[in-house]
Parts: sequence; structure tokens; C-alpha cells
Amino acid sequence: MAASNQDGLQQKLEKNVGAFLIACALMVSVGGIVEIVPLFYLSNVIETADKFEEVGGVRPYTPLELAGRDIYLREGCYNCHSQMVRPFRDEKERYGHFSLAVESKYDHPFQWGSKRTGPDLARVGGKYSDEWHVAHMMDPRAVVPESVMPRYPWLKNATIDGPGIEKRVSAMRTIGVPYTDEDIAGAAKAVEGKTEMDALVAYLQVLGTMIEFKEGRDYRE
Repeated sequence: MAASNQDGLQQKLEKNVGAFLIACALMVSVGGIVEIVPLFYLSNVIETADKFEEVGGVRPYTPLELAGRDIYLREGCYNCHSQMVRPFRDEKERYGHFSLAVESKYDHPFQWGSKRTGPDLARVGGKYSDEWHVAHMMDPRAVVPESVMPRYPWLKNATIDGPGIEKRVSAMRTIGVPYTDEDIAGAAKAVEGKTEMDALVAYLQVLGTMIEFKEGRDYRE
């Protein structure tokens, strides 16, 4: 029996580059709309700060913590450390409760990441003392012999730019972080005399500490 010489829709698209590109763009657009649009109106897409009483502690970073976060980004710490505990048993046993989206509501940009040359830092706050962090930054191998992390001794002598962090806090308010006029006015004073080491340690010590997780509570409901 002779094969039909008529091409189907797929064959026609594959032979016409322009039509194929238009079809691909149309399908990608439809798929994107179906996935993205619901995020703007579904109430259960992201946990809100008032959904659980335990989440009420989520707050904007203090000026010193914000300065520390900027240093964290500047030094490229995100290239080796993620800040997102996945909802898997091995992850939770090593790092703690899996991360909630609401914990990053004031992060611009968030630091979830996937690279783990070093351990995840989502719940590092309070795990070690300030002195440990300082020693670790000065010489990582002095406290973790197998570490491949570089040294950051200059952080101990570099001071925080007060006027600069005041502008930074003001800029964060323009993109939705609820800093008050008092927060902005007092930002420079809050970091006066503080070093970059102080700021980075303050930032690390707050990670994962704003929510008090309760045993047996399902935070995905």
C-alpha cells in the first residue's frame, strides 16, 4: 500500500522554521501563563507571617545584619554555600527543619542556591559562638582542618560605612522592606565603630533563627 504524500501538522512545522518558532513561542507562553498567573492570586502559594504564630518573628535585617549580608554577597560566599534546606530526611537530619519561603521575604535577592562546596547556612545562626565565627573567618583550617575555605582576615580591620548603610536601608524600603523613618535615620549610628567582621558574624548569627519550629508541626499546610 503506497504511503500518503500529505504531511501532517508536525511535519509541516518541522519543515517551516518560521512556523515552528511561532508554535514553540506559543506553547512556552501558554505553559508560562498556566504556571505563573496562579501565583498572583492563590493564598496558599507562600506562607504569610501571620499564618502561624511561630512565624511572627520574621523581620527585616538590622542595619548591622544588612551590612553583613552585603559583605556575604560581595565576597561571593553564595558560590560555595546554599541557604535552603530541602524537605528530605537527610537534609533535615543534618541541617534542621526545611526552609520556608517566608524566611526569605526580606531577601533581595534570596540566597537559596544549590552549590554546597561548604555546608548549607540556612540554620547556622546560634550553632556556633561569635568567637568561633571570627576564628573561622581569620583561618578556617584552625577550626575545621579539612576546610577549603579561603581566609578573610581583612574583615577584622575594615569598618562599616555608616552613611552608605543608611542609603542601603533607604533603598531597601523602596522595594518593599518595611523600614521606618527611624530605622533609616538610626542606621549609621547602629553600625558606628563596627567592623565588617562584626557585620558578617551578625548576619550569620541571625540565619534561621526568626522562626521557632515546633515538634510535629507541618508547615506545608
